[in-house]
Amino acid sequence: MTERQIKILAAIIEQHAEIAAPVGSVMLAKLFGVSSATIRSEMAKLEEMGLIAQPHTSAGRIPTDLGYRHYVNMINDAYDGTEALPMIDRSAKAIEARVSTHGNHADRAIRSAVDSLVELTHNLGIATIGDELYMSGISNLFSQPEFAQANHAQAVARLLDNLEPWLREAAPNEPLNVYIGAENPIGKGSGVSLIISRFRSPYSDRSYIGVLGSTRQSYAKVMRLVRHAGAMLEEVL
Repeated sequence: MTERQIKILAAIIEQHAEIAAPVGSVMLAKLFGVSSATIRSEMAKLEEMGLIAQPHTSAGRIPTDLGYRHYVNMINDAYDGTEALPMIDRSAKAIEARVSTHGNHADRAIRSAVDSLVELTHNLGIATIGDELYMSGISNLFSQPEFAQANHAQAVARLLDNLEPWLREAAPNEPLNVYIGAENPIGKGSGVSLIISRFRSPYSDRSYIGVLGSTRQSYAKVMRLVRHAGAMLEEVL
């Protein structure tokens, strides 16, 4: 991909996360200061690559799972293992404040971190506490417009039913793991992304905290907050 195509893909993903609708060439033309024809030409190339798609009812485009994967990989590639102080923003500090008050109670600290992620990301929050899976904010997930159709809701429910045993069996090995849409080993048709961080706790060296939300979300922000929550829990516990 060219540099401009990379930027257009990122803009489509970020705009789609905000407006929950296909992104048109006119909006992007204004953003990039070029003609709509230029944007349409670049969008056609991105569509040929399988990174965006055109819903039947709209002239705009939406990201595909492959497009999201490319975008998430770019975020991961840009992450060098450290965060400059300005990146530890109010949201991250809110997690720290709530977790720190429960440093002597691992279960309360983990629940507090999950509840913070729910409030900050508007996703479903999850964490393993021993052999149990703690979930909070399920109404956030099912309030998203993507899950108005019954078949999507059923696929999400199947994923939730099988998430705890899958985590025990698969034991994702990266500090931060992102499973997008059909990449999810369960609930492939659910249209959700699982963003989950591994951390060490008094319960296990493979404890997990994360969020489950629509594939349409602000990955840079959510990935940073989930990563920070895991690191904060490991430090406190």
